[in-house]
Amino acid sequence: MDDIFIDAFERLLAGECDAATVRRIETGEQANALWDAIAGAGFADILVPESEDGAGLSLLAAAPLIAACGRHALPLPLPYTMLARAWLAADARAAVQGPVTIAPQPSATGLRFDNVPFGAVSDWLLVQRGEQCELWPVDHATREPDGIHASLDATLVWQEAPRAIPLPVSADAARVAGAAVTALLMTGALEKMLDMTITWANERTQFGRPIGKFQAIQHQISVLAEFVFSARMAANLACPADGYAPRELGAAAAKGYVSAVASQAASIAHAVHGAIGITTEHDLNLYTRRLHAWRRAFGAESHWQERIGAAWLSGDDSALDFMRNTLYGASA
Repeated sequence: MDDIFIDAFERLLAGECDAATVRRIETGEQANALWDAIAGAGFADILVPESEDGAGLSLLAAAPLIAACGRHALPLPLPYTMLARAWLAADARAAVQGPVTIAPQPSATGLRFDNVPFGAVSDWLLVQRGEQCELWPVDHATREPDGIHASLDATLVWQEAPRAIPLPVSADAARVAGAAVTALLMTGALEKMLDMTITWANERTQFGRPIGKFQAIQHQISVLAEFVFSARMAANLACPADGYAPRELGAAAAKGYVSAVASQAASIAHAVHGAIGITTEHDLNLYTRRLHAWRRAFGAESHWQERIGAAWLSGDDSALDFMRNTLYGASA
């Protein structure tokens, strides 16, 4: 059944979300048609229980779909919308229409939310108010771009708090969930970047043969492949096989590791591609730009590594026992 979902989703994205479409949305074109195609096919409700007319998938079962969003550079916050709709359904509230994103940290002023992933293309923002969360409509907010070329992240500012929809999720649980799905998004972008790098190394010739025949290039691609597949394994640590609420330490291990390797992986891909990889016209930047943005979203590696360290120091286990029993055991 999970294969049916991912096959259908891959076909939909292949037809509706090509690089040209992504670039047009990044430069300001409306994303309504793309969103309608995805939401109309039911993928926004993939985590909603079957009793509430959703697919009822666990986060682990939905992980390949979330990774596919990263692999296709989907310019919409579908994974965050999946979470928001599941939380709404848990409280027997009607699903909101349009894409939903999540504020990566609380607001210092209560009305300004900085560096919101997909803030430029979202209709709703999940905000942290004290220990609880609410959904705020974005239609009356001011969107301030982050100044990075073609970025979809934005700072959202309200003059006064809008009429909000309360959600049955704590602020910390929302941040943990946001980190977990962001790690999954990053694995998809990493996978696509590896495929592109291998293809380029086999096609680009130098001194009469493909550059992929040179040992130095082979070594770089091997390291990149190691990063990609270990990142996938780490991201799955955040995914429960039952339900959609990731455990804190599983999400910490996932986001911490994937964020740590993202910049190194991007550097290798650019090194193999050479000068062409940094051009606007080449598709590599669609993925490396996102990796750098997602690395900081919901906390970079140092934030999550500190959480893991604090959890270890609060107990009496050895490092090995902590990893076996608490870190990895908590994500089993």
